[in-house]
Amino acid sequence: MEGQGAVNGESQSRRSYWRWSKEDFFPEESFKSWPIYCSALSQTHLRFRDRLLSRSDEDNELGEVRKQSEHDMKRCLNWWDLTWFGFGSVIGAGIFVLTGQETHRHAGPAIILSYVASGVSAMLSVFCYTEFAVEIPVAGGSFAYLRVELGDFAAFIAAANLILESIIGSASVARAWTSYLTTLLNRPQNSLRIQTNLAHNFNYLDPIAVIVLFITATIAMTSTKKTSYFNWVASAFHTLIIAFVIVGGFIHADPANLKPFFPFGSQGVFRAAAIVYFAYGGFDNIATMAEETRNPSRDIPLGLLGSMTIITVIYCLMALALTMMQPYTNIDEQAAYSIAFRSVGLKWAQYVVALGALKGMTTVLLVGALGQARYTTHIARSHIIPPLFALVHPKTGTPIYATLLITICAACIALFSSLDVLTSLLSVSTLFIFMMMATALLVRRYYQRGVTEQRDLLKLVICLFVIIASSMGTAAYWGLRPHGWVGYTITVPLWVAGTLGIQVLVPQCRKPKVWGVPLVPWLPSLSIATNLFLMGSLGADAFIRFGLCSLLMLVYYLFFGLHATYDMAHRRYGKPNLVEGKLQKAEEGA
Repeated sequence: MEGQGAVNGESQSRRSYWRWSKEDFFPEESFKSWPIYCSALSQTHLRFRDRLLSRSDEDNELGEVRKQSEHDMKRCLNWWDLTWFGFGSVIGAGIFVLTGQETHRHAGPAIILSYVASGVSAMLSVFCYTEFAVEIPVAGGSFAYLRVELGDFAAFIAAANLILESIIGSASVARAWTSYLTTLLNRPQNSLRIQTNLAHNFNYLDPIAVIVLFITATIAMTSTKKTSYFNWVASAFHTLIIAFVIVGGFIHADPANLKPFFPFGSQGVFRAAAIVYFAYGGFDNIATMAEETRNPSRDIPLGLLGSMTIITVIYCLMALALTMMQPYTNIDEQAAYSIAFRSVGLKWAQYVVALGALKGMTTVLLVGALGQARYTTHIARSHIIPPLFALVHPKTGTPIYATLLITICAACIALFSSLDVLTSLLSVSTLFIFMMMATALLVRRYYQRGVTEQRDLLKLVICLFVIIASSMGTAAYWGLRPHGWVGYTITVPLWVAGTLGIQVLVPQCRKPKVWGVPLVPWLPSLSIATNLFLMGSLGADAFIRFGLCSLLMLVYYLFFGLHATYDMAHRRYGKPNLVEGKLQKAEEGA
């Protein structure tokens, strides 16, 4: 009878994964009733100060926070999986879609220099991500790293931008997928979309983009390892297409098409670099898979650094091949490579290129669905968004709720919004997060609670302020006086002084256990400068949209996220029903 009671206790403790109660969305004490919520609102300033000054720690992120998912993700990935995930997540929409757009609008044949500039900046960020992913192998990626090093409020800013980036990035790639399908079928532009009377840039509905988003999300939700197998095959095929584009492009190249090389000047090169940075943005998805990696300290550096080095070279070669096949004024903005091959007499090649682009964008959406869901899962573990989205399915080992959240939101935007509305906002968000990551790495190396003296902390803060302020000054001067040089004689020495100040005046209190960024503090400081410089190269419209989105995010934080995370930090919430814990108690009772 006692054994039967234990079994009954086990069945009662087991909760269905599919649940929709108020407690699953709002388990925190602050949301128990309207009077309690109003009382919590009256303490907003005190709670904000608490969250602003608080920081998580590695043990908490790897332990208590992960328990919010109730079940663990399966450790099934190795360096080979991560390398191909790197190819699958990065090579796709950016090179096939944005190259033509930015060559035609801003850079001309100098688009190759735009890819070099954004590639250098991306590699600096890759160094930072790799060290963090090895040291803190959790699904949250940059959100978790910033939560540990810069505190809860900085992590919220990252979380808001990560979710925004995930939604807009997926929507942007899905819209591009339809454009290349149109080319593959040899149909007129926008013929597969539904024209409406809505405002410009929102007047073509794209149901195909919605369908593609849900298909890739479904594959990602079934199994991480099976998704990896699918990605291997698709990426291998895609690699053959890329080789064809590069070789075929150079065979039909005309060096005369490279003149004039700088039709829009250096300002156009950096403006394009800020936009095509989106082409490198998928690498951060690899860091989110650290929780599912068997040996993070070995596999993540191999997977991240190896794939990104090769991808940077491929991007530059593909950009050069495109600009040598056609004059930049004739390059098509929607399907650049397909139309370029048609222009040199290889009409059949446009279908090969279009098929390769579709394959590439499919894997970008597929790996994006994996990485973005893991970002969202860890964000939900901290209760910034409802913890229901942190749940991991016990059979698949994947975060189904989180995947559906990003997919549904992305599908709504992809249905209405055009590509050029999406990419500039996406670039601001991506560059901003990468800048914060470089700052967090410097904080990690030079500050440790209970170890760093107050005067050393003050020196670090001053030097970081000088680095960031001088980098912003350089970007602002470039935007206001692109042909000037006097301002740089002030901002660049200040940046050097700030970086040198950290190296000379602040003792490094922590060194990486396995793998670390070389040349600290210079490389992280350079990453801050390059990311801010590329941000400054974007147009005013991108910052207006970014500012409006940030304002909406702040409103959400003050009315919900702040109180949920405060209760989570102070253990004032209904804790998840952990099946393992209940089973242990049942066994003890038996």
